[in-house]
Amino acid sequence: MHFLTQELSFPNTNESSPDGLLAIGGDLSTERLLLAYESGIFPWFEDGDPIMWWSPKQRMVLFLDELIVSHSMRNIINKNVFQVTFNKAFREVIQNCQSVKREGQYGTWITDEMIESYCKLHELGKAMSVEVWQNDTLVGGLYGVDMFPVFCGESMFSKVSNASKMAFISLVNYLKTHQYNLLDCQIYNDHLDSLGCREIPREDFLKLLKK
Repeated sequence: MHFLTQELSFPNTNESSPDGLLAIGGDLSTERLLLAYESGIFPWFEDGDPIMWWSPKQRMVLFLDELIVSHSMRNIINKNVFQVTFNKAFREVIQNCQSVKREGQYGTWITDEMIESYCKLHELGKAMSVEVWQNDTLVGGLYGVDMFPVFCGESMFSKVSNASKMAFISLVNYLKTHQYNLLDCQIYNDHLDSLGCREIPREDFLKLLKK
């Protein structure tokens, strides 16, 4: 286990624990966050805990051409049930990711400090949001960090059925159009698996990140 100081550095990702925890401490400054994402590391901790930095041995990613869109979801897209925008309500999206409860999740890992830090990244053009609207009401969305040609997804939310899927699919289409290579989804879950994401070894992810 590594404890970070004020020095702007991270240990080698190969030194992470079996569950992927690499280091504790440091800060959420713009410089440290960008260094983390450049190095295949991301922060993940609960409010009241110290900052924890992770680099799991298996990384959940989406190769853009492997996106799975169900028949029912295609129907929703064709019916224009939702309207989608990009970078129109970044702060509102991340605040909803913080507050909207998810099944099986206790509390939130998005702290107020994290909101301010990622909003600063957004102001610098290094973080992006996707907003999903229904009747001029924000009903879903996602945000992440732009490390072109890799986009590092952070969190998504949905207030109505299929809104977060719409955000995800819209993001993938955007990334394909703008010549990105990969969508980083960090850690496995069944929902991401159903959309075509899969795990790859950390070493392979780092090579793709540095291209």
